[in-house]
Amino acid sequence: MFRKRFYYIIQLQYLGFRYHGWQKQPTVNTLQRMVERTVAYVLEHKNFKVLAAGRTDAKVSVNQTYIELFVDHQPLEIKDFFPLFNQNLPQDIRGLSIEETDEQFNIIQSPKIKEYLYIFSFGEKFHPFCAPFMYNTTENLNIPLMQKGAKLFEGKHNFRSYCHRPSAHTILEGEIVHCEIKRNTVYTANFFPEESYLLQVKGEGFKRNQIRLMMGALLDLGKGKIDLDFILKTLNPEAEEILLEHIVPGSGLVLNSVEFK
Repeated sequence: MFRKRFYYIIQLQYLGFRYHGWQKQPTVNTLQRMVERTVAYVLEHKNFKVLAAGRTDAKVSVNQTYIELFVDHQPLEIKDFFPLFNQNLPQDIRGLSIEETDEQFNIIQSPKIKEYLYIFSFGEKFHPFCAPFMYNTTENLNIPLMQKGAKLFEGKHNFRSYCHRPSAHTILEGEIVHCEIKRNTVYTANFFPEESYLLQVKGEGFKRNQIRLMMGALLDLGKGKIDLDFILKTLNPEAEEILLEHIVPGSGLVLNSVEFK
């Protein structure tokens, strides 16, 4: 029997602190699991499929991203579906918009620019309420030196040192179009430290744990454990392969935006 399929793009945001990432797993709670359960509840059937523009790790939050919803046999009544979808999602997940698309659109292969932020502070230990949003170190950091180090990541590089456990098929080359450390004025709260900072990174795609490894290296730079030459060496692994192990926690990482080209 011929299967008629209908295609939709949903814009989402979520707080990732209590989830084990996006991808569905059998024994833990994930964002994909909760989104699919909600869609099934609203539609009252399971004749659908959900694909994400990218998979986030455990505790990583998202300010704005997209999923594609494929529905078989019957089209959605968007004005009815979307409010019910939002109402029945957990309170830490929100749908921002929905629109219909077609079979020509591929959410995974479509070129896109992703903007990530990693929020951090240093000095006095922060208020416990900050834990879902930022990382803290009590050691002093040389922020101007870290800012110089961040700029070294811009451009095309082999990111072998910044890819956690790559497979034989992992493409290690990539391009970062923007990388900067600056004062955090994007996310604020009255319980945040008086000063906090963020690493802003933009690119088409990133390797497994890449930004968390980059942030770990920059923190080591700010603490005086490594220098700028070491950062340069990690970006030229053909000369000397350096495996980095300082992966900062996922809870400071935010996928801030996804923009399709």
